[in-house]
Amino acid sequence: MRSPARPLLQKNEYLFTVVAEGPDALLLGLRYSPTRLHFLFLSQDAAGAWQTRVSFRSPALMDSQWHTLVLAVSEDSFSLTTDCGVPVDITADVPFPATLSVQGARFFIGSRRRTKGLFTGLVRQLVLLPGSDATPRLCPCRNAELVLSIPPILQGLTGKPEDNEVLKYPYETDMKVTLGSRPPCTKVEDAQFWFDAGQKGLYLCVGSEWVSVLAAKERLDYVEEHQRLFTHSETLGIEVFVIPEAGLFIATANRKATSAIYKWTDGKFASYQSIRTHQAQSWRHFTIGKKASLRSCLCVLLKLETPAESGGWAPDTASPGKRVSRGSKAFVGFRRSPGQTLGRIFLAVANFDPNEKGQEFSVIYKWSPRKLRFTPYQRVATHSARDWEAFEVAGEHFLAVANHREGDNHNIDSVIYKWNPRTRLFEANQTIATSGAYDWEFFTVGPYSFLVVANAFNGTSTKVHSHLYVWLVGSFRLFQSFLTFGAADWEVFHIGDRIFLAVANSHSYDVETQVQNDSYVINSVIYELNVTAQTFVKFQEIPTCSALDWEFFSVGEDYFLVVANSFDGNTFSVNSIIYRWQGYEGFVAVHSLPTFGCRDWETFRTTAGSYLVYSSAKEPLSRVLKLRTG
Repeated sequence: MRSPARPLLQKNEYLFTVVAEGPDALLLGLRYSPTRLHFLFLSQDAAGAWQTRVSFRSPALMDSQWHTLVLAVSEDSFSLTTDCGVPVDITADVPFPATLSVQGARFFIGSRRRTKGLFTGLVRQLVLLPGSDATPRLCPCRNAELVLSIPPILQGLTGKPEDNEVLKYPYETDMKVTLGSRPPCTKVEDAQFWFDAGQKGLYLCVGSEWVSVLAAKERLDYVEEHQRLFTHSETLGIEVFVIPEAGLFIATANRKATSAIYKWTDGKFASYQSIRTHQAQSWRHFTIGKKASLRSCLCVLLKLETPAESGGWAPDTASPGKRVSRGSKAFVGFRRSPGQTLGRIFLAVANFDPNEKGQEFSVIYKWSPRKLRFTPYQRVATHSARDWEAFEVAGEHFLAVANHREGDNHNIDSVIYKWNPRTRLFEANQTIATSGAYDWEFFTVGPYSFLVVANAFNGTSTKVHSHLYVWLVGSFRLFQSFLTFGAADWEVFHIGDRIFLAVANSHSYDVETQVQNDSYVINSVIYELNVTAQTFVKFQEIPTCSALDWEFFSVGEDYFLVVANSFDGNTFSVNSIIYRWQGYEGFVAVHSLPTFGCRDWETFRTTAGSYLVYSSAKEPLSRVLKLRTG
């Protein structure tokens, strides 16, 4: 912002505003007064809506020089950086809203009335960088003239101006970009671009089809071993997760007394923390409270000229104006405030065995930002727990435990716990009858929330029904049943608008039938949601060898399923298979991976590429595999 040498007028002037459609209700505003800079936003709750103001003491701007102002806004932290210096942070009593609809709203830089005011200007550029730290782009150095150059993110566009002072033609407006799921391609969208953020693809609407404009498509070429991860003992489950500002981690659920957490360091997983467990079966990572990602952040850079330079305009002192005049430059970007506080980060372990005192419980651990370690937070009574599932319904947080058996009784209740914000503990909310429960899987379809359980054994047979529940009027109620055979895992995934459920069947056994070796070689099943019939129908059966897990992932435009084959009736040294989605043909085997007692698969991505990691329930060795693309 370039300001005049003369003193400020004794009134407030808006630099930036967002006004709602209809009545001119101020959604966002940046207001400059003689002594302070005010950030205003609309807050609301059940009692109504009101305007909240966060004020910073005005920096010394009245020197007729260029200045850079960067305002970063997160949930309850507000930070102002002047001339790329040290930010000033303010924590407000009223948090910035988690969601703020700007549909139909109008954006203004300044305002114009009949009387002349302090500043005049024209918006030259408006750059939105969602989910990105804009500071390096806006503050490469303290030289304001360089700060106001065209950002590197725009320099690759064709037809750009040759200098930074005259915009010869509006090249930025030639490209229209839509973010999100695949939009329709009709005459209205003709010649428009669609960017698929999830698959990192750019498409052009030509006729009625989206045509890829990228020169090369990423495709899975082959899989190679990247790391042998030696664990404390056999590993029954793994969980890959990211802690913002701490890094990428993997938690291993080990059969013996100690499980471990490893951190991704220099391209490999390295030992980070050991935790005492009791034949741990699985881990579940989840967050409660403020999200780790940014809520809503705004960085603004303005150049405004004085009335003497270009004729002038007068910002309205009471409300945002209706027009922008000439001479100004503006950049708007997004970044996370350096003082942003993360939510509560938890890691829950499912313990199968009792402790030395015969007590059966599983433990929820909480991440300590000070110690940079997970510390015990809450014990939960469980019965041979196999799995935890964390999910959110209508703004409330839940944990579901899969209780496998109590003594020799496999027909027991599994429990859904609900987070109590007052006590900050999980409390039993609902019990569901299960039979040797092995796994819970939560998913949503439109406004509906579902929870499906993998029932493995009823005490006499593995041929039991697994059940799908739907959330109705404050609890989960039976929606559909599936005949399964020692079900060990459910995996839900989407391909386009289609929704699938895959079950891993592990064993066909009945006490009245003599067990044969081939009872472990059994079909696992993929179901697809039939929206018209409002039920899941069988889509494909895939032969598996005591399957214990499915993992869905994508590479470029291709979709894959990898199965954890663990035992064929004779040996634990069996191949796990990667299947590729081929449309009408369903999933077709494309890669065979040698595994030994494979129990669990997880996928993750780093800046170096995509990886798969699997755990072995028969040896203290897990393997990290890298997906090579061509």
